[in-house]
Amino acid sequence: MKPLVDYIKDESIKRRDIIEFSLENKTPEERIKLFILRDLYKIGWNIKFGAKKIEIVPPKTYDKSTIRQAMSFKRLEIINSNKIWIDKHLEVARVNLADGSQVIKSDIHPVIEVCETQEQKNLFRIFRYYWSSPYSDYVGRRIKLLIRDDALPNKPIIGIAALGSPIIHIPDRDDFIGWDRQTRTKNLIYTMDAYVIGALPPYNYLLGGKLISLLLASKEIRKIYEEKYKDKITIINKRCANSLIGIFTTSLYGKSSQYNRIIYKHKKLYQLIGETKGYGTLHLSKETIQEMVIFLRNNNVNIDHGFGNGPSWVMRVIAAAGELVGFDKKFLLMHSFKRSIYFLPLASNYHEFLNDKTAKPEFYDYTGEELINFWKERWLTNRRKNETVINNVTSFDPNYFFI
Repeated sequence: MKPLVDYIKDESIKRRDIIEFSLENKTPEERIKLFILRDLYKIGWNIKFGAKKIEIVPPKTYDKSTIRQAMSFKRLEIINSNKIWIDKHLEVARVNLADGSQVIKSDIHPVIEVCETQEQKNLFRIFRYYWSSPYSDYVGRRIKLLIRDDALPNKPIIGIAALGSPIIHIPDRDDFIGWDRQTRTKNLIYTMDAYVIGALPPYNYLLGGKLISLLLASKEIRKIYEEKYKDKITIINKRCANSLIGIFTTSLYGKSSQYNRIIYKHKKLYQLIGETKGYGTLHLSKETIQEMVIFLRNNNVNIDHGFGNGPSWVMRVIAAAGELVGFDKKFLLMHSFKRSIYFLPLASNYHEFLNDKTAKPEFYDYTGEELINFWKERWLTNRRKNETVINNVTSFDPNYFFI
């Protein structure tokens, strides 16, 4: 590994005064600390060096440009480390995308495809790199989906979605549901986080993201979940819990128009229920986290992950490694990138069910077909009359798609 060099400047010192960080001859604990300092400095944390201590102060708030920059750092790091794989699979991605001139005339018949084969997983992965947010994968329960257009001969990809195990504790979410710790521990298994929801070109110009958001409310998604986990037993409570009662998701930059404006049968499908407190992993690079994993293994610390055993493996790695080298784990996880939280209920009595007041969920049972028809009437028809949208769609050539 090349030497790690960072320049921590303070207004009170002269420009010639720089502090050079090198990993050579450093103990494992020192290496972890230097990696952490580098990452925090890059996103605007104030770092001051005293004679016997280092003072680290996070910004009071982050603007959108800072968040984008942090995501860009991590996204580029991930893309560079996977460049060979991406280049190898770009052509596969292109042949699975639609020509814009065909899409503008397509009746658009979305079909949901669960990623089970390696080919399907590869398609999901290559398209996930397209997003501006850095690629990350949930541990524990995961369902990855491809949404295809069955109206066109090659059934091109409209977009992708993914569900994963939810974060254990989010105060605003838990308050909204009415969970105490014991009830949350028992019933969190009946929910999932949608950590990817989005359309690919040229369907994104037709508000395909709203289409995929709608499809997550369908009974078809619920049936996919039930089938996948019908034989799974949770580690914590030793039970089968394969009913999906609701889905949580978060926006990148505050309130999201993709979720706010989806009103079906006179009610908002995605309810804005609060915001995260700014804890997460986006502020620490993949390189730092990999170093933490090695450090923990060398110290015989095993961070387990599996079905029913907690969702955020990376957060637990950061907390464990940080604590071992002297960082307060809550402080280290506090990147302050707050996100709006949305809840998509799949049952009308979700509150009662998730709080053990009833044993039988009353599902909405919206069909995919009715949700698709609603999307076409509400958004697609008007988008196809917009000259700018028409030009954007018809000018898309999958041969020029790149990451």
